[in-house]
Amino acid sequence: MQSGYLSIGDVGRCTGFNPSTIRFYEKAGLLPKPVRIGGKRCYSDAILDRLTLVEYAKNSGFKLDEIRSLFYGFREGIPISARWQQLAKSKIAELDTQMRQIEAMKILLERALRCRCIDPDECGQAMRRRRAKANTTGQRP
Repeated sequence: MQSGYLSIGDVGRCTGFNPSTIRFYEKAGLLPKPVRIGGKRCYSDAILDRLTLVEYAKNSGFKLDEIRSLFYGFREGIPISARWQQLAKSKIAELDTQMRQIEAMKILLERALRCRCIDPDECGQAMRRRRAKANTTGQRP
């Protein structure tokens, strides 16, 4: 490897990423195409910073296309801080919605834990009665 460049193995050792993951991130458009010397990938130290950002974004719940947009989905010259802020606001709103959905699912599952029905017909009838009652009283079924 030429001086100043890291091999894919070196990058993997520095970051903890398998070379196959690094190649996948390249193919997914999260990493810039590396220089090739003698057919081998050669990276500058900047790849370590980029992979750190990718890992942080993944751990924050961002999907690959959202991470790609962090790097390439904004007009040239937009600072990374403004990009993070916009994407984080959107992700927080998404998480808030998911938390409400999870809470509703938890309520349904806790209700299922109290089920004493004998067969599916009895259970379905009980649920329909509960739904009808909730519709007339404005409560949750």
